[in-house]
Amino acid sequence: MESKNNTYRIARQNIARLAAILLVLSCTILYTSCTISYKFNGASIDYTKVKSIQIGNFPIRSTYVWSPMQSIFQNKLTDIYASQTRLKQVKRNGDLVLEGEIVGFDQFNKGISNSGYSNQVQLKMTVNVRYTNNKNHAEDFEQKFTATSTYDATQQLINVQEELVTEMCKDITDQIFNATVANW
Repeated sequence: MESKNNTYRIARQNIARLAAILLVLSCTILYTSCTISYKFNGASIDYTKVKSIQIGNFPIRSTYVWSPMQSIFQNKLTDIYASQTRLKQVKRNGDLVLEGEIVGFDQFNKGISNSGYSNQVQLKMTVNVRYTNNKNHAEDFEQKFTATSTYDATQQLINVQEELVTEMCKDITDQIFNATVANW
């Protein structure tokens, strides 16, 4: 009888341990798979003073050129101001003026495998921006904005380039938006 009670006690302890392990494992999975992201995209613009924005073309001036990059960037930049502000986009004489050029588009070996070959490649995009606030020149600036993205070296750049460039353009346009009109 005592042997039977010990068996039940050991079984209950094992079940309790298993339940604790499953609880910790479930919490770990839940913690790593769920993320909360906050995005501050509200512009702090005095619309009684500032009514328009002029966004110039951003030509590619980098050594390496992928021609669709310019239109992807240009579209992302105009879209962010159109969707997140009430500013009218004009061709000239804007209250706010954005102009510049894409000055860098490079790739670098980022990781080396134990075989001595590259296993990760980092793509880097840099955009030089000149911002003019014709209603408050104290806010004018010229600044470079950079974004990077990494891909597996077993892939060819041509196969992942559009996705990575689109991702980097979004990151850079978010940075530009925050530096110019978000003011937070």
